[in-house]
Amino acid sequence: MLDKIKELREKTDVSVMVCQKALEEAGGDMEKAMQILRKEGVKVAEKKSSRSLNAGIVEAYIHSTKQVGVLLEIRCETDFVSKNEGFQKFAHDIAMHIAAADPLYVSPEDIPESSKEEIKKIFEEEISKIDKPQEIKEKILEGKLGTYIKERTLLEQPYVKNQDITVGDFIKEGVQKFGENISVAHFSRYSIS
Repeated sequence: MLDKIKELREKTDVSVMVCQKALEEAGGDMEKAMQILRKEGVKVAEKKSSRSLNAGIVEAYIHSTKQVGVLLEIRCETDFVSKNEGFQKFAHDIAMHIAAADPLYVSPEDIPESSKEEIKKIFEEEISKIDKPQEIKEKILEGKLGTYIKERTLLEQPYVKNQDITVGDFIKEGVQKFGENISVAHFSRYSIS
């Protein structure tokens, strides 16, 4: 059991006690324990979401080709966490994701209503050419809008290093790992096309 606790701790960076509890609850199954930790991470993130974000860092990422770069402002509660090497690597991983996935917004709430309406009109025009009943066209439109939002918002995108989770899930794991509320405040992606 100690080897499994050590392995889970190395994979997640969550405390030994939390890893042990998750493994016990999962009956020693590593995959189930990972799922339990993810669910627990969501609960922890929800509890901490109202805390003030008074510290943070600006992380820069430049791709090896020197053709893409990202500046990321990521916030946390204390300088203790912001100066932590693990937190800085965490921020770097998010900046690298932004360079690779090219999101336009942090969250769906950040998409201006005018942009949503413009995209909706484009999709409605595409769908109008399909010979289907109106209720099916509406479901197609809803699906296209949902896909667009997921592709364009950082928190909804599948995380490039683990496609099984979103960037939002990765941040919730960070909240659990570092014990503080964490939020992406802003980012800018630069590219030479």
